[in-house]
Amino acid sequence: MLHKKSSRLRLVSILAVTACLVTGLAAVTQAQGTPGLTIFSGVRSENQLGYKLDYEGKLGARDRYHLRIPSRKMEFAVSRLVINYPDTYEGTFDPEAVRVEVAGDRVALEDVSWDRENRAIDIYPQEPIPAGKRVEVVLSNVYNPTRLGTHYFNASIQSPGDLPLTRYVGTWIINIGSDN
Repeated sequence: MLHKKSSRLRLVSILAVTACLVTGLAAVTQAQGTPGLTIFSGVRSENQLGYKLDYEGKLGARDRYHLRIPSRKMEFAVSRLVINYPDTYEGTFDPEAVRVEVAGDRVALEDVSWDRENRAIDIYPQEPIPAGKRVEVVLSNVYNPTRLGTHYFNASIQSPGDLPLTRYVGTWIINIGSDN
């Protein structure tokens, strides 16, 4: 009888610990906002960039996107950041509500333009962003599309100088209207 009670207690303890671990992992994953394990995306894992949506990517709602580029992807100084998005994305952006942070510090911007026809956001910092620094582009006052979808936002950077070199650095795979 003592053996049965001990076994039950052990089982309940194991279940409680497992539930806590699973719940904690789910909370960390949700807060991160990245797509998690993405299989069959067509984008190699080393080219997938991290992001966070402040308001969970709800359909037709206002949101704020935090688009991250790790320092290992910033191999040279940057005079221009370009974000291209697919024609399936029908949300809107506010060029006046864009900011760039480099290693946590806000960078002064010379210009931000949104080219709706070519589906691109061009960001020009006042001073080139140094190589090897972590960059976060924050798009505030975004209105999400009204249709459910997964959208591939591509990041490119351009070096300063007379012959600027443009380089693809990665893709943010952003889910709108699903449980992120």
